[in-house]
Amino acid sequence: MTDVLTRPLRFADPRDLADLRTYVTRAKSIDDGAVRLQAAGSVLAAYVCVLRPRALGDATPTILGLRTSALAEEAETDVTVTLASVLDRLARSGTDDVELPLPPSTVSESWAGVGAPRGGWEPLGEVSDAELKTVAEAGIAEVAGVVPEQAGAHMVAAARAAVWGREMPGHPGVPAGAAFGAFALGFLGDGEHRLFRNGRWFRLSGSRGHILVRAGAGLGLNLAPAG
Repeated sequence: MTDVLTRPLRFADPRDLADLRTYVTRAKSIDDGAVRLQAAGSVLAAYVCVLRPRALGDATPTILGLRTSALAEEAETDVTVTLASVLDRLARSGTDDVELPLPPSTVSESWAGVGAPRGGWEPLGEVSDAELKTVAEAGIAEVAGVVPEQAGAHMVAAARAAVWGREMPGHPGVPAGAAFGAFALGFLGDGEHRLFRNGRWFRLSGSRGHILVRAGAGLGLNLAPAG
């Protein structure tokens, strides 16, 4: 871990801090890892990892969640800290609090260094939240059905890679893990998500957040840069 000294992040609305608590809690239930907090001006981008390859040859796609919040004061910071340390600070905040003291130590996560494109996204259409929920729930049931109760890490990883690395029906190149990410992080409602592509990256964008996907070559799609 690396020590970091920075002032607290001040949110524009107490509800934004409460939303961040919900988001981080959901992320920790998926992967007890880290969150990348990237503040630029009056916007905070919070990235979390939903799925990622765990070893060389692991075909699991990289699936990241992204939620943005408005800050009351401009800030410039980019730190990756444990989800547990952020939740510990959020647990001490009251309903009217708007400040998040940043944890004193950072951590190193391979996925945090994988930067998704900021621009150049090509729109591919829309995917209904109902469709994403159906794909996610079917995948969750399939993983649960093929993994024994006392399965080892290798078997679990293989099952997840097979299920979540599979293409979503009707959306070439987009792994089913994207639907799982949107479902698990609470991004789904009764609306739809817009789908974008930039080279090997796909993005699902809805009113509650974004899912960023770095697709692997194993999906059988020519993933040359778009445009």
